[in-house]
Amino acid sequence: MEMISEMLSYPFLVRALVGGLMVSLCASLLGVSLVLKRYSMIGDGLSHVSFGALSIALALGWSPLKVSIPVVVLAAFFLLRITENGQVKSDAAIAMISASALAIGIIVTSMTTGMTTDVSSYMFGSILAMSREDVIFSVILSAVVLAMYGLCYHKIFAVTFDESFAKATGVRVNAYNVVIAVLTAVTIVLGMRMMGAMLISSLIIFPALTSMRVFKSFRSVTISSAALSLICFLIGMVASYQLSTPAGASVVVVNLLAFLLFGAWQSLGKLRA
Repeated sequence: MEMISEMLSYPFLVRALVGGLMVSLCASLLGVSLVLKRYSMIGDGLSHVSFGALSIALALGWSPLKVSIPVVVLAAFFLLRITENGQVKSDAAIAMISASALAIGIIVTSMTTGMTTDVSSYMFGSILAMSREDVIFSVILSAVVLAMYGLCYHKIFAVTFDESFAKATGVRVNAYNVVIAVLTAVTIVLGMRMMGAMLISSLIIFPALTSMRVFKSFRSVTISSAALSLICFLIGMVASYQLSTPAGASVVVVNLLAFLLFGAWQSLGKLRA
């Protein structure tokens, strides 16, 4: 408890904990649907789009978050459209957009500000990068994402498991796919400050995959994924503080250990059976 109190005495750590917990919760909930729909790498692709948008915003002196959110939302919508029309397979479309956005971001950065610390923090994350305004903005948008997810939960469940049946029952499948993509895009942009473009997709993938190794129902996996994400984030932040390691990388390693631990538990249960 003394260590926790010491951590909370630093304003930048409090900001990182508040913003990070909200983003982790949003990412874990959306991650269940994205993994089941085999769109888990959309987080990685959109994070690279976000990096490109952030690089351009920094070069022009604009607000990074306010520029990147609409850009990434448009990229998510465009990604869904080209995959739904069958023009390009989803994995190829994600790779194409991801590489293009990353290349544009690097070129813009090298031609303007250079590879500065600020841009590096967007690539790999930094708890020092989160200002008070960023945290307030993140909390408000995260609350909107959680509210939208709660309101659309049953429709998201139907679209996740069987789009054809959902469409037959009158559910507007395309509209709810767009909702999932938009909520994911917002979550990715908000998490960029903490996790960086290279690591943010781990908050989407790991909690869902880990929970699926133990639970089978959608509701159980969703609840477990949310709880696991929050716990792993807190443990990762404490480990980062104790060991002086990068916060984003520490959170990812804790999620990896949880995945391996749950896997070992599942294997042991099968052997006993």
